[in-house]
Amino acid sequence: MSKIDDIDKQILAFLHEDAYMSNKDMAQRLGMSPTPIHERIKRMEKDGVITGYKATINPNKLGKSLTVFCDISLKEHAAEYLKQFEEDVMNLLEVQECYCVSGHSDFLLKIVVADMDEYRDFILHKLASIKNIGNAQSHFVMNQIQNESILPWLNQEKTR
Repeated sequence: MSKIDDIDKQILAFLHEDAYMSNKDMAQRLGMSPTPIHERIKRMEKDGVITGYKATINPNKLGKSLTVFCDISLKEHAAEYLKQFEEDVMNLLEVQECYCVSGHSDFLLKIVVADMDEYRDFILHKLASIKNIGNAQSHFVMNQIQNESILPWLNQEKTR
């Protein structure tokens, strides 16, 4: 496991806020030169701490304004059934995230669609075509209160 110090955490927080932030800007904020910032970033990429860079997209601006969390319980729990479900569900474009969870269900899906009609079509024609689903329970997002994908300890300026 990679050793992450406070400077690394601050670099990660900067990159999370703005992946385009230059090494020079980060170095100025941290009172360092750009070279050690670059070396730290490369080390964290090599060690798998930083796994990639991407744009954050607002689905509402693309006509996808309904977010649904769906609990899925499977009928059978043998390894091959679990693996098959994972493969099948990841081929559904509407599924943004899929988690294998403990508790009353086996999987939690985050689904993003345009509206209730599109969700109904998704359930009836796509999700229902996956074998071994025993139960699906939908939770419709009415208002997003918090969506912070950064780990709280990275941003040392925030207090929770």
